[in-house]
Amino acid sequence: MSKNKFSICIPAYKSKYLQECIDSILSQTVALFELIILNDCSPEPVEEIVLKNSDPRIRYFKNEQNVGAYDLVDNWNKCLELSTGEYIVIMGDDDRLAPDYLAEFENLFQNYPNLSVYHCRSKIIDDDGNDVLLTPALPAFEHVYDSIWHRLRQLRSNYISDYVYNSSTLKSQGGFYKLPLAWGSDDITAFIASAKKGIAHSNKPVFEYRSNRLSITSTGNDLHKMMADVSYSDWLADFLKNNPPHPSDQIIYNHLVKEKEEYMQQKKLYTMMLSMRSSPLDKAKTWMNTREKFGLSITDIGVALAKSMNSKRS
Repeated sequence: MSKNKFSICIPAYKSKYLQECIDSILSQTVALFELIILNDCSPEPVEEIVLKNSDPRIRYFKNEQNVGAYDLVDNWNKCLELSTGEYIVIMGDDDRLAPDYLAEFENLFQNYPNLSVYHCRSKIIDDDGNDVLLTPALPAFEHVYDSIWHRLRQLRSNYISDYVYNSSTLKSQGGFYKLPLAWGSDDITAFIASAKKGIAHSNKPVFEYRSNRLSITSTGNDLHKMMADVSYSDWLADFLKNNPPHPSDQIIYNHLVKEKEEYMQQKKLYTMMLSMRSSPLDKAKTWMNTREKFGLSITDIGVALAKSMNSKRS
């Protein structure tokens, strides 16, 4: 067994907040971890920042070629291959951990042993690190179809770094599920990992997600995100077919089978709405030109445009 209980991994490209991210990890009250930093062949001074840190728990690697945002999940899976810890965490290079992040997950392990995936509440911070909002509180434990239902209804939000996975189980399921821009990859990876045993949640917000204009949620190719939504829909149909529900999830499962197409259409509308926060009319033209490819109607595009305009006003 590895001497490291945790592998905390940073696929790094941006340098602006990287040292702050590293500091938050090295300040954990639980010391038994390795910090893997994978430089995605960045033109920014990522390597200079990393090498200034002398902590022996840091393991530094550099890609020979840039993987980029579209194939971001490849970096997550490379980190998984490099990891030696019993549990793995993937960090954004501009996010932070509270000092008791690992300690809080150790509490979850004790209360809910032998699960494949665990989750915590998150605090959203701005560019300057100021508190903005908390993600919704969740039940202490739930089976997978409750998770899927609430996520598709947009009643919760999550990020890759508020999940901790059992490394060997994650490897056995093929690693992190790959979608373009990792758009929905965190969802599906967690759903697969919790399919048999469920998932435990902590409502203590020990992960801090930095919401800024450089995050993939705010940037990236809109058409690639829509491609990811289509793949998400295909995955959901297959998952529902091949994974019978826990008895307590039967009613929700039946509902998802009946309404999955409507939920996935709403997901597409949400992606369009996000895209229209900038240059809304130009983006509406793009969606008009690709509506047949993605199964969109003129009404869908109009609804997304109206919601985007209302969101900007509010």
